[in-house]
Amino acid sequence: MRLGELARTLGVRLQGDPQLEVTGVAGLESAATGDVSFVANPKYASLARTTAATAVIVEEQFPEIAAATLRTSNPYHAFARAVAIFHPPPRYAPGIHPTAVIDPTATVGPDSHIGAYVVVSAGVRIGAHATLLPHTVIYPDVTLGDHFFAHSGAIVREGCTVGNRVILQNGVVVGCDGFGFSKDENGRWFKIPQAGPAVIGDDVEIQANACIDRATVGQTVIGRGVKIDNFVQVGHGSSVGEDTLLCAQTGLAGSSHIGKNVILAGQVGIAGHLTIGDGVIMTAQSGVSHDVEPGKILSGSPAFENRQWLRATAVFSRLPELSRAVARLTRAKADQTPT
Repeated sequence: MRLGELARTLGVRLQGDPQLEVTGVAGLESAATGDVSFVANPKYASLARTTAATAVIVEEQFPEIAAATLRTSNPYHAFARAVAIFHPPPRYAPGIHPTAVIDPTATVGPDSHIGAYVVVSAGVRIGAHATLLPHTVIYPDVTLGDHFFAHSGAIVREGCTVGNRVILQNGVVVGCDGFGFSKDENGRWFKIPQAGPAVIGDDVEIQANACIDRATVGQTVIGRGVKIDNFVQVGHGSSVGEDTLLCAQTGLAGSSHIGKNVILAGQVGIAGHLTIGDGVIMTAQSGVSHDVEPGKILSGSPAFENRQWLRATAVFSRLPELSRAVARLTRAKADQTPT
């Protein structure tokens, strides 16, 4: 496509020849003629001056370079949209594969694609334009919204509800049993039935091998626009607010309540029955066992305020040196003490 057309599609300001042909996207170092690249991190700005890319997406105030520039307040987002233009997702033709097993009481919306060996159980309702790739399993009485997309091996358990435009990557399980057991008088574990469903809002993406437990009673709720990374565990009866990010290997114990626009970085652990306020950020490998007020940035395990954590970790590496200094001062004081 022409560079001018790309600029109009992205809604960015072009500085350069609108007739230049662009055919793909690439990083600054690997880009060739015809590619579009971007600069979002200032430390890569110098590469923009030497890149072979035909055009570079940059911030509005970025200095002029040899390549054409596409100027915007959010270069990273504009580049993401450019990637989507040049690499659209595969489309699957409507139809039901002959090996799929669909219960007679299930309903499948128009223009849906049901792949090989898919199982759709009794009472399931699937919206329009859904895509279920091979070996997806939908348990009884599930409701799936329009434009639902399940990659191979995804499972939605009984009675769960999934909204519109939801994507389940490979190996996701929505509505698996929560981890609930009680001890009987003989000290043996009794499995507590997990009676409540998981409810997934619109525009949610859940990535590979993440598990959303069903609730003992009530519901486990994932809000609109939430993005859940690989190997995330959401415990039974938890709730996650709109537009929150749960990064890889994060774990929420049962009855955790996470606010809106929260970011839990990789391997964050949340103890059960806690409330994490809106806008909280917890850095990688943080662990928290107390409620967190909205807007806080926490680090460490046990987690505490990020700025204090940064100062503490700077001191931590010097502890042997400080210990020796304290010992010297203690000895010196003892030597000066009259006997």
